[in-house]
Amino acid sequence: MNGRTVLPSTGYGIRCARPAEAGAVAALLARAFADDPVMAWMVAGPAGRGPRTARYFKLAQRQQRPRAGAVRVAATGGGQLLAAALWSGPGQWEPSAARELAAMPRYVRVFGVRGLRRAAEVQNSLHAAHPEAPHWYLPTLGTDPPVQGRGISTALVREQLAHCDRLGEPAYLESSKPSNVPFYERLGFRVTGEIRLPDNGPTLWPMWRDPRPGAGAG
Repeated sequence: MNGRTVLPSTGYGIRCARPAEAGAVAALLARAFADDPVMAWMVAGPAGRGPRTARYFKLAQRQQRPRAGAVRVAATGGGQLLAAALWSGPGQWEPSAARELAAMPRYVRVFGVRGLRRAAEVQNSLHAAHPEAPHWYLPTLGTDPPVQGRGISTALVREQLAHCDRLGEPAYLESSKPSNVPFYERLGFRVTGEIRLPDNGPTLWPMWRDPRPGAGAG
């Protein structure tokens, strides 16, 4: 999974993000999540939300980096990033307590005091609902708005799902927008319940995908 998968007919390829691209990946994800209800609930107030969201996604990448191939992108041959996904392998989805504690000052700068409480509530709610069975976890997927609707995110996710199928391993995610549920259902995920955030916060939909025997062969 560390190599580059080239899709010549579409003019872009799928590969691991390079460390030097962390800022560009974060900016892309901030644009993709500009109307995300959970992100808006955590990052209180519209003032400065874009830059603060970008700082959050840069921090999220730092938390993912110990995992090989955890940050994957769809990019053109010229280096333009089109979409990004963060993945965690089985047994690796939860950062260590030491890493979370070390990152706390950065979380405060992203969310502020009020937002930090809400971010903690989101994390606690997601952790409580997280399945115990080993699986691949997709916490973040985003496509740059100007190129949405062209199948780029589909290709990005399908590459990892083919890997899951070859290994016979399931995948899991939470959709923060109801409009995204059909997208994931087309990729083989199914809704397993609802995660309702406290204080009249938004709802998320946990989704699970069983591996498809033989689908990843080739």
